[in-house]
Amino acid sequence: MTLPPWLADHAHARGIARFVDYTILRADATWADVARLCDEAVAAEVIAVCVNGAWVQRCAERLRGTPVRVAAVVGFPLGAGTSAAKAAESAIAAEEGAAELDMVISIGAAKAGEWQAVTDDVAAVVAAAPGALVKAILETALLSADEIAKACDASRLGGAAFVKTSTGFHPAGGATVEAVAAMRTAVGPRFGVKASGGVRTADAAVAMLAAGANRIGASSLAGFGGLVGPGAPPLHELLAARATA
Repeated sequence: MTLPPWLADHAHARGIARFVDYTILRADATWADVARLCDEAVAAEVIAVCVNGAWVQRCAERLRGTPVRVAAVVGFPLGAGTSAAKAAESAIAAEEGAAELDMVISIGAAKAGEWQAVTDDVAAVVAAAPGALVKAILETALLSADEIAKACDASRLGGAAFVKTSTGFHPAGGATVEAVAAMRTAVGPRFGVKASGGVRTADAAVAMLAAGANRIGASSLAGFGGLVGPGAPPLHELLAARATA
């Protein structure tokens, strides 16, 4: 099976681990919890851990010498802080070792149709952390189809490298195949799309990849079965099996 363009650079990938941001964002998480996440991330060969800013430096130290990156959330989970505050948070996280930043856009500005404000907010974070890969969290369950498309455009114009469905914290819901497909249509075949929020099973993760995601956020790997780790089947086989199911 020929992989879709957003996955084409991973033709020889085994399983889905290299698309997974292994995530712990609970307010009550302790360092023991976060350290365990880091160790499990290395064992599973995921691409990144995603943590709150307080843990970035310790995660960077623990993961030094491994291929696992550190991603920090910014303006999380509401996106309602000032751009200056988000920029400062981003600069600190990058200085302490975050290679990636998952920022929540100004959702209120998006709902008001103030797209330049959304773009400027993303741009402030991008400028504050040169070299960091920025993912713009849209909270798609709160947006119409037209708003999703415009939020994708605003994020791209602001310099983000990815658009991301959800924080996973809003009661409106998390990632859906429909939202991921709409985001992929909006950004084109090569831009980053991350599905996050409620992706708990292997079937759901593969469905998100097939729909347009090239990154998955997950707070547990238990539901991914044999799709992470060195013994996982080739990615093209997983997608082919889904296509013929």
